[in-house]
Amino acid sequence: MKKISVIVPCYNEEDSLPLFHREVTKVLREIEDADYELLFVNDGSKDHTIDVIKLLAIKDSHISYFSFSRNFGKEAAMYAGLSHADGDYCVIMDADLQHPPSLLKDMFYSVDKEGYDCCAGKRLDRTGEGKVRNFLSHSFYRVIQRLTHMDMSDGAGDFRMMSRQMVNAILEMKEYNRYMKGLFSFVGFETKWVEFHNVERIAGETKWTLRSLFAYACEGIFSFSTKPLMISGMFGSFLLVISFILAGYIGVDTLFFHHKFNGLLAITLLILVLSSIQMIFVSILGQYVSKDYMENKNRPIYIIKESNKPWVS
Repeated sequence: MKKISVIVPCYNEEDSLPLFHREVTKVLREIEDADYELLFVNDGSKDHTIDVIKLLAIKDSHISYFSFSRNFGKEAAMYAGLSHADGDYCVIMDADLQHPPSLLKDMFYSVDKEGYDCCAGKRLDRTGEGKVRNFLSHSFYRVIQRLTHMDMSDGAGDFRMMSRQMVNAILEMKEYNRYMKGLFSFVGFETKWVEFHNVERIAGETKWTLRSLFAYACEGIFSFSTKPLMISGMFGSFLLVISFILAGYIGVDTLFFHHKFNGLLAITLLILVLSSIQMIFVSILGQYVSKDYMENKNRPIYIIKESNKPWVS
């Protein structure tokens, strides 16, 4: 009998967890020829998430959990869950039921019967999200696909069921700065997509702000593409050509047409423009240097404070 490990990253999800547990358990019990485990990862929640998980674990022997010493982020929580899951197939789901448990049956059939390495959910819409966030999300995925040449289409998230072979390939990449959507695409493997409509959270509030989404977008770009550095060099070369043309124009205009030239104003504007551009490009370079710096520290991706399983560390 095959075993399904459902990994659930949790951050301040005390209100969502009982409903999530009820719905996902109902579906998993209906899957024939498969056992399952629910692996909850408490990512340093500030509410009573860990207490709710402990109560659920007392009632349900299928539940395993561990709690981080602080908030390490969803990427670390997913990696930790995959590292400690022992199922033949691993699923990553959010606790807010925006990932429909009803798709688990189709996902299991796709990977177990049809031979796919991965069956991933893809949102058809962004119901419940603001227009600004919707526009920025679409724009980000267009940009990152151009920069990385990898399949990271809009609507493709972390919700997926993966074979043990694919999971092991992901676990081989132990980088500190993780962008799981990129890693899913990077490792390859044959993936089947199942579409679903986005729904509102069942409880609580979204943890994603525009600031955190921007940081997440930068993480994806700088983790999987060096093109920003190339673009910086190309733009610098373009500015050099423009500078020569402008200098030639000013020289000809002053010498042959005797037009007065406000040198102080022009130089001031030029310094401001070039300084701004230099600061942007230095910041881009700094992103790559800082990531290399963090990787070389070899710090742990996460630290576990407590668990109901003795083998978790």
